[in-house]
Amino acid sequence: MYKIMLVDDEAEVREGIRKRIAWHDHGYECVGDCENGMDALEAAELFKPDVVLTDINMPFMDGLELTRQLSERLPWTKVVILTGYDDFDYAQQAVKLRVNDFILKPITAEELIGVLDSIKRELDEEKDRRENLVRLERQLRESLPVLKERFLERMVGTSIGLGEMEQRMAYFGLNLPGPDYVVLAADADHFGGAAPDADRELLRFAFHNIVQEIAARETASAVFRSREEKAVCILSGSLGERLFDRAQALAEEIRRSVETYLRFTVTVGIGLPVAGLTDIRRSYRSAVAALDYRVLLGTNRVISITDLEGRRNLSAETTGDWEKRLVVGVKTGSREETERAVASIVSQMKQAAPSIEQVYIRIQKLIVSLLNALEESGGGGHPFGDAANPITEVYRFKTLDEIEAWLKELCGDSIRMLAEKRSDMARNLMAKAEAYIRDNFADPSLSLKTVCEIVHMSNSYFSAMFKARTGKTFVEYLTGQRVEKAKELLAATDLKSYEIAAEVGYADPHYFSVLFKKATGDTPTEYRQRAAAEREKAP
Repeated sequence: MYKIMLVDDEAEVREGIRKRIAWHDHGYECVGDCENGMDALEAAELFKPDVVLTDINMPFMDGLELTRQLSERLPWTKVVILTGYDDFDYAQQAVKLRVNDFILKPITAEELIGVLDSIKRELDEEKDRRENLVRLERQLRESLPVLKERFLERMVGTSIGLGEMEQRMAYFGLNLPGPDYVVLAADADHFGGAAPDADRELLRFAFHNIVQEIAARETASAVFRSREEKAVCILSGSLGERLFDRAQALAEEIRRSVETYLRFTVTVGIGLPVAGLTDIRRSYRSAVAALDYRVLLGTNRVISITDLEGRRNLSAETTGDWEKRLVVGVKTGSREETERAVASIVSQMKQAAPSIEQVYIRIQKLIVSLLNALEESGGGGHPFGDAANPITEVYRFKTLDEIEAWLKELCGDSIRMLAEKRSDMARNLMAKAEAYIRDNFADPSLSLKTVCEIVHMSNSYFSAMFKARTGKTFVEYLTGQRVEKAKELLAATDLKSYEIAAEVGYADPHYFSVLFKKATGDTPTEYRQRAAAEREKAP
């Protein structure tokens, strides 16, 4: 029922209208009647009527002034002017005040009912619109988490303009100010045992929830669950403020927490650090590519793509599982994996019994993927020979057995080329690290982390590579450089022991003496005395 009020200074008019209209039959409830505009305004604020039927010419406050006041205080209330004055000026003012209808006295019950029915239809439509809007707003609020996840997935997976990206991020309340970004992709290795599907879904939810809780400690981050059930985290910050170190620490905490609290393992891939929102796709693709290295490195670990392939744009996107296994095997240097993938590819084709033309097309697609993998991994060139066209080479073969042997040989050559390239890269980076240590050993703040940042490697990976090259740990190598310089200064200068300690990077002279004696068997004083004695004996 809609509420209606009557306003007229003639009591018989008000009474006549009240008695002549069957209000409930037409969807109304008459909540009151007033003899002037001032009383009507007070009653309207109390009853909040949907419709006010008012005369114009009344004492204290006329109908037009009442209409103006109602439009300010109760803007949703409909007003119908009922007057005996056939005055065009009144009609003009009523239109300006957005009066719903303007009718002249005397009016029959049928005419008034027609007006009220028309207003009721209008009120019904407005009510429906309001209810639809409320329902849509509620549905939107309920759908926001899913919409937010789909936007984040679209942001890392497709090309979105910077303007749209920033607008949607503001709408979803995402705080990713940049200027640099790193994407982490975490994926369950296995759930243990033969867990029912319902339990697995619960475990996936718990896994995603752990990632969200851990990432929430980072003020500039966003997490979503991809359609492939991976938990993806975008970290924002500055590489100068150790963004990559934060990503590694976050990934390790995720791995450890899932294993501790959920009793299954996950592997976390860390993508390339990138600059700018529009380049996040590259970091995401390389994070997913890092996960592929589980094939070689095993599960329950953090895998950084920069440890494996340098700061390059890596992608394991392929046209099928058979192709993906082969490309990953080549990129990870697993000859056994590539040969198994080639055998699987050929076996599938044999079972399908395609024509030789279909075989050529399928193998050519595979060769293109292999060439892309070599380029992305920094291999350069191709293993086909300078004179050969990689795409047409397949036409030399007439049987699948010949093609299988050729593909295995190509994969082996590709692995060798990549190994040589990566070995050169590793040698160059280790040489760069050694040169940096030699040039900066006198800096007391020189640390393993500092050198790792120079060569863009994680601490653990650098330590393993450095020990393999030099036969020493970072600390042993740094100490050796400092001790050699100290021996030189002790033998050739009159500097005090504490002065030499400061010259070679030790703020604590006592600590310097202990290290020196451990390395040479002599204290600094003993070494200086022996060096002086040897000079005196020299001819």
